[in-house]
Amino acid sequence: MALKDITTLVDLRGPKHAMNVAIDLAGKTEAHVTGLALAYNPVMPGYLIAPMPADYLEQARKQSEDDAKAALKDYETAAERNGVKYESRVVQMAGGGAADPFIAQCRLSDLIVMGQYDAERGDAIGEVLIEAALFDSGVPVMIVPYAGKPKFSADHVMIAWDGSATAVHAIRSSLALLQLAGKITVVMVDRGQRRDGEPGAEVATYLARHGFNVNLETVASPDTSVSDALLNFVSDNGVDMVVMGGYGHSRMREFVLGGATYGMLQSMTVPVVMAH
Repeated sequence: MALKDITTLVDLRGPKHAMNVAIDLAGKTEAHVTGLALAYNPVMPGYLIAPMPADYLEQARKQSEDDAKAALKDYETAAERNGVKYESRVVQMAGGGAADPFIAQCRLSDLIVMGQYDAERGDAIGEVLIEAALFDSGVPVMIVPYAGKPKFSADHVMIAWDGSATAVHAIRSSLALLQLAGKITVVMVDRGQRRDGEPGAEVATYLARHGFNVNLETVASPDTSVSDALLNFVSDNGVDMVVMGGYGHSRMREFVLGGATYGMLQSMTVPVVMAH
């Protein structure tokens, strides 16, 4: 299976690392890439005593759309410079509303590429969009750190393996990306759990049948979180990209991210591909 269709969310402000990684990846795979920029229609709370003037609402809506179009100009320039097949779209979103319009644009893709949300900046909407993409799109999601490199690299890919259904789905969804890898390491975190047979042998066999040679590594984390153990391996071994399952608990359509998933999204240093 080849990677043919990529969708990327174009940030309106801040570093556009995700956009650049998506375009670079499209160039390496001859894939088509679609850039999405979000324009928010203002919604005024119902508890306001006096209604907001219509011209104010229209001005706010137009400013949001102008910002989205300006961001797409940067995306189009970068795509043309790299000679990739592309298109661009403005997605109209209700202010403070659900991410459904964004997700609807992403579903018929092979991969969604988005930037990491900045927790220190209070980037709440970024967190909502990532969770929606991960749990509602049915498409693997590559999250690119805002402080990382604006180029795609897969010289050394790490697969985080715990035997779960989400980990299996992440691997299966990433087979096209794994074809670009120079080296693949399957990493398991040993927290004292019982394992039958050789740890990771089953996933190594599965990947070997798809033409991949992998290394197996087990790292201990008696005093650290799973995400910290994985991030330490990334740092110590020159990993360029991580593939892992995205885990969360559902509470009436609201997902609460699992510990390892949340930890990786908070502190990632390289792109992480997740699937649920």
